[in-house]
Amino acid sequence: MAKSPVTVIGLGPMGAAMAATFLGNGHPTTVWNRTAAKAEPLVAKGATLAATPADALAASELIVISQTDYTAMYDSLDSADDAVGALKGRVLVNLSSGSPDELRRAGEWASKHGAEFLTGGVMAPPQGIGKPGAYVFYSGEEEILDRHRETLGELGDTTFVGSDLGLSSLYYQAQLYLFWSTLTAYMHSVALLGTAGVSAEQFRPFAAATVGDLASDGPMGFLKIITETIDAGVHPGDDHTLRMQAVGADHIVEAAREAGIDTAGPLALRDLFWRAVDAGHGSDGLSSVIEVIRRP
Repeated sequence: MAKSPVTVIGLGPMGAAMAATFLGNGHPTTVWNRTAAKAEPLVAKGATLAATPADALAASELIVISQTDYTAMYDSLDSADDAVGALKGRVLVNLSSGSPDELRRAGEWASKHGAEFLTGGVMAPPQGIGKPGAYVFYSGEEEILDRHRETLGELGDTTFVGSDLGLSSLYYQAQLYLFWSTLTAYMHSVALLGTAGVSAEQFRPFAAATVGDLASDGPMGFLKIITETIDAGVHPGDDHTLRMQAVGADHIVEAAREAGIDTAGPLALRDLFWRAVDAGHGSDGLSSVIEVIRRP
């Protein structure tokens, strides 16, 4: 059976990878980018370069957008001749980054133009698009996603998170924060040990073991443990109270200062711990920190 046509708007590294994936899976693929020269490698592979945004919209029902931000979508598509007519009946799937409220406002904009709208958060780097392990958080009307799930699934597993258009962004931002903060903490640890001549490779096995333990279901699986206490709303301190851990955070700051490395990250962690202690959670466990994160 012939594959359905797809239009990709925005040809940065992510958009170009998406367009190439659709092409590789046999979809007639139309592309448009504000800098037309970026389309040349894709055109060489068989993509059609639309001369205008209106032409790009006319080429397919399914429009996948991967631009710098949501402002770029407005700048690009509002400029289409008869924007309301050009967007009517189209399914816009915006995989650009933005705040949850921004995504919700974009849904209202799309509706006014007669378009259906899905938002998404891509959990893969450009080189991972279409590869095992890639997935995309989607939010909006699930029925819209279901109609195009097979096509969109070629980018990565389609993970529907709810009808609220802002949810895909919340999941995406939560995952990015976890990813970046974990790796940044690792870099701080490497820098700290590096002042004593320890290489990153020497430390890596210990860091890997810690990260693996955190995610395990065993007795050191603190991610599971802390999830259970957060959902229960009970934060037992037992023999390892938050006050004890706040004192330990003080020592991390002192070690960083003595080593002459940046202290911003450790200071932020220490201050968060002590704010939770000052809020009355000193005898509780680590998971009680979420109470001051929720209500700063």
